[in-house]
Amino acid sequence: MFRFENSDYLLLLWLIPVFVLLFILINRRRKNLLNKFADSNLHDHLLPDYSSKKEFLRFGIQLLIFALLIFAFANPQVGTKLQEVKQTGIDVFLCLDVSLSMSAEDLKPNRLDKAKYQISNLIQKLRGDRIGLIVFAGNAYVQFPLTIDYSAANLFLSAVDFGSIPHPGTAIASAINMAVRSFDTASTKKAIVIITDGEDHEGDIEKAIESAKEKEIKIYTIGLGSPDGSPMPVFDSQGNRVGYKTDADGNVILTRLNEDILKNIASNSGGKYFRGNNYEDHLEKIYTELESLEKTEFGTKRISDYETRYYYFLIPAIFLLIFEIFINDKKSKVFKKLNEKLGFEK
Repeated sequence: MFRFENSDYLLLLWLIPVFVLLFILINRRRKNLLNKFADSNLHDHLLPDYSSKKEFLRFGIQLLIFALLIFAFANPQVGTKLQEVKQTGIDVFLCLDVSLSMSAEDLKPNRLDKAKYQISNLIQKLRGDRIGLIVFAGNAYVQFPLTIDYSAANLFLSAVDFGSIPHPGTAIASAINMAVRSFDTASTKKAIVIITDGEDHEGDIEKAIESAKEKEIKIYTIGLGSPDGSPMPVFDSQGNRVGYKTDADGNVILTRLNEDILKNIASNSGGKYFRGNNYEDHLEKIYTELESLEKTEFGTKRISDYETRYYYFLIPAIFLLIFEIFINDKKSKVFKKLNEKLGFEK
């Protein structure tokens, strides 16, 4: 197998035809100027030592050096062996509440952005474990399935907002059921992490917990917010806060952290409950605990060892560069005398 490690450098090869074109145009212009100065029959007398062939030779060597250096910088590599590596890890589905109550600012900058920040930090630390994300409000939706493509996971995470789920509410049971159904059947080490303020508006949580327990899935919960309640800000189209959400009587609505529901979910499923704050990253603590679990094999990956071969191009380029230094545009005295003896030059 053969490849270039830095294949982007190969795009510089497109400069070679540009250089050739410029060389032709410059030589044509110089010839036209010389013809205007003197008749073509006098050129050999005016420039007796000039050799156009050596000039073309020198330019050709310069182009070859340029091409060889590009190939060297692209770092050609040859595959020496192909082997299959087992992929092992744990499978974790994060269930993120995106309901309007998560806009409360008792955690900075708000509950949702705080959760997204911690999830992003977790993704950056993953090494071989699969992670999936389910967002929920009035219903649940898979934002991205179990994956080890962490850059794609971060991209999909950044798109999460309060408008990700059009139906209002907080359907925790739907999120749990969605996660249970979305796990790979081959997975043996599975966990669900629910990040919410716990204001459930659906019910049927006990049934969802039993469904997770049947498949030996632990559920960890992280409660975001204040039990005392916090108002939900309202913004205009320009993103400026214009007030807080109110009820029909004009009273400001407070969204409170419901720890009882989240503690119940965690304890009944064999997981743990953590209360979120501005200072600790509880998601990292959960992942540290999950890492102690036995890893599950979920596939194999074919990888190849490569050896670099850039010096195959760099060494000739260096020799040609040294050789090119000693080439000038004057006729060789040896060939000039030989031509005179043979009668080609008088």
